[in-house]
Amino acid sequence: MFPPLTNEELHKLTESIKTHGLRHPIVFGPDGVLLDGRNRLAVCKALGIEPRFTTYEGADPDGYALAINIRQRNLTTGQAAVIATKAQASTETNEHLAPEAAMQSLSEKTGISTGRLELADFVMRHEPNLVDPVITRAVSLDEAHEIALANKVRAQASQQHLARLRVEAPDLADRVITGELTAIQAWNKHRERIKEDVRQRRVATYLLCDVVTALAQTRGSRTFAKYDPQYQAPGRSVTRETIANAMTALTEMDAIWRERNLP
Repeated sequence: MFPPLTNEELHKLTESIKTHGLRHPIVFGPDGVLLDGRNRLAVCKALGIEPRFTTYEGADPDGYALAINIRQRNLTTGQAAVIATKAQASTETNEHLAPEAAMQSLSEKTGISTGRLELADFVMRHEPNLVDPVITRAVSLDEAHEIALANKVRAQASQQHLARLRVEAPDLADRVITGELTAIQAWNKHRERIKEDVRQRRVATYLLCDVVTALAQTRGSRTFAKYDPQYQAPGRSVTRETIANAMTALTEMDAIWRERNLP
């Protein structure tokens, strides 16, 4: 749970025991579990010094071990907060309490502010991979919290995107569920589809406004009678087949207008 002593810390402890002896006894729990003094015991064995032992007689050996080691070790508040939160999560201590009460109890036991404990708890829930880096000082608690917060925001956005994709683009939602796409990737594809659909609608609308409106204006003008194949535009000749296709297109267009109740 606690990070190993640095070389400097181990040297200072060794020199202290060599000069002054073992000032604090090694503490075991009633069940023989070592609660405090792991490093002191190792140094005593290395120096050939007979250590003193004592047995903890209180009702909370886990809480005692946590609190005493936090006070004795040279830890940052971030390290201490994460170690305390991790320790509490791995035991049944205070499990009967509401989260706020359990946090306050842990704060009183360890001397760590509830604010730092709340940050540590947030990191454990939203970016557990950074717990050990905080303990080893590879990352500060504040840095880990910022990363965890960003991850939570991304996760919430992904959930919202997936919920909308289920309604608006079920095929993309399925690809997210199978792991083929992330929710963000699928959402971006959905937005591209919408953008392309708008482009196609705009092009189609401009085309129909030009063609159908111009065709309608020729009604009753006998313009058709003046058609002369020698003046037709290259590749755009009007034949009976063209006329039949145009009439079919207008019939289909009329059906769409009626279906959509357009004027």
